[in-house]
Amino acid sequence: MVDSRITLVRAPNPSAMTLSGTNTYLIDCGNGAAACIDPGPPLDRHVDALLQRAAELDLRISLILLTHTHPDHAPGAPMLQARTGAPIAAHAETEFPHDRGLHDGEIVRIGDTAIQAVDAPGHTFDHLVFYEPREGALFTGDVVLGEGYVVIAPPNGSMRAYQRTLARLLDEFPDARMIYGGHGEPVRDPQAKLREYAAHRESRQREILAALQDGPKTIPDLVRSIYRETTPILWPAAARQLLAYLIALEQEQRILSRELSRTLSQDDHAILNPEWKTIVGEEHARTVEEELGAMLRLDTLREYALR
Repeated sequence: MVDSRITLVRAPNPSAMTLSGTNTYLIDCGNGAAACIDPGPPLDRHVDALLQRAAELDLRISLILLTHTHPDHAPGAPMLQARTGAPIAAHAETEFPHDRGLHDGEIVRIGDTAIQAVDAPGHTFDHLVFYEPREGALFTGDVVLGEGYVVIAPPNGSMRAYQRTLARLLDEFPDARMIYGGHGEPVRDPQAKLREYAAHRESRQREILAALQDGPKTIPDLVRSIYRETTPILWPAAARQLLAYLIALEQEQRILSRELSRTLSQDDHAILNPEWKTIVGEEHARTVEEELGAMLRLDTLREYALR
């Protein structure tokens, strides 16, 4: 990141859900002070790397900012706080321990830098995006990534809230010059990326409605149809994603659903309620379960149809 006050330090936690790892950002805020966004998972070696990089830049970490509190983004915060004394600032409604609760539009001042907190629900209800206007930098956490798309999974994720967040970022930050997402590489055309993300959601919804034109379907039916070109290991994530669309469409009375009396087949169960430890391993299972709302078990089959 040449000629930038922003430094990326990637956590060593690559996986199917975290891609090449969680992105932690250090911002040189002037006067030797740095803000750290998303210290990542609770890994001593990552906290060590953050402190080492800050020292190399002749910076002291004076503030910790959290976009959201999923296990791959936030648990490193108290570890970093213990080493630096820096306060933790997070969404005002989050249950994660923090020193300062941030509301929509609130300005955080550190050094000679002002950072704006933007309420950005959808991926989680307690998600923030941060905007640093001097560099035109949007720190988007898991709202926008540098690679692929974001999982929106109930009960903590909401498809319509997420789409409204994308529309808001597109409308209110036309001067943004970079997106620094929670995973992947920085995005150099924020407007194009936000339009791409919005179009992707609309396209996927059209696929769902088109599939239902052929008759009622369960979520496993829709997964096998719409995601047939996707590796089956990702089908459980696709199922949770489809659930977010279906909830929104049913609330809008565009579709209806009914519970089926038959029990889940082994294949249905593997799509709706997999044993994630056997798929991603013990180390990454909690992150995946949080991301995909695994606390909401889908033990019954529902059939969805157009109204």
